[in-house]
Amino acid sequence: MNIITPTADGSNTLYNETIGEHYHSKHGALQESKHVFIDAGLKYAEQSFPGERLAILEIGFGTGLNFLMTSAYANEQQLMIDYTGIEAYPLRIQELASTLYDQYVPSKIWDTFIQNYEQALTATTALTEQQQLTIPHTTLQDFQSDKLFDLAYFDAFSVQHQPEMWSDEIIGHVCSFLKPGGIFVTYAITGKLKRALKSVGMTIEKLPGAPGKREMLRAVKTP
Repeated sequence: MNIITPTADGSNTLYNETIGEHYHSKHGALQESKHVFIDAGLKYAEQSFPGERLAILEIGFGTGLNFLMTSAYANEQQLMIDYTGIEAYPLRIQELASTLYDQYVPSKIWDTFIQNYEQALTATTALTEQQQLTIPHTTLQDFQSDKLFDLAYFDAFSVQHQPEMWSDEIIGHVCSFLKPGGIFVTYAITGKLKRALKSVGMTIEKLPGAPGKREMLRAVKTP
């Protein structure tokens, strides 16, 4: 069961009773999404791959907040995006609506997302001419793709609650889907994570973290 919970910046998140953790930071769901994935990830990819259609892979689609923030920014900047969000346990539309994230994006983006959500769980779905969404209903361990991605959002539950998602094997699996120069961003930073990334040819960068976190991590795949 998932329980709606307010966070410190006024935005909501959901508490997953099975895992025992919130989907987003209790210090601010919206702030975390923008800081980690848009400012440190998407904007950096926009500069790294100018003019390209960006292929984005999210680990842990969850409430769709990171996708909505990405879609809104891409719409503002006229970026083309192909968004793939892996989710082993997709939320129901009623749960997505309960977050009230519709207030943070233009109504057209929210309505298009909700109308196409269930279809995106089964097939790549064109939302607009510039944006498409796929939500593979699978575990990360079982996910396979011939596509190489420009950017990976690693937004799994924390290592304390879901340690298997932070193993060396899983980190290597994610990075195998990145093209040369591809970018990996996550809200966390640990010595073990840095070593795992370096072992698969990633260059590590420490950045200031979102509220409640001193630091976060960005890594780039060595060309």
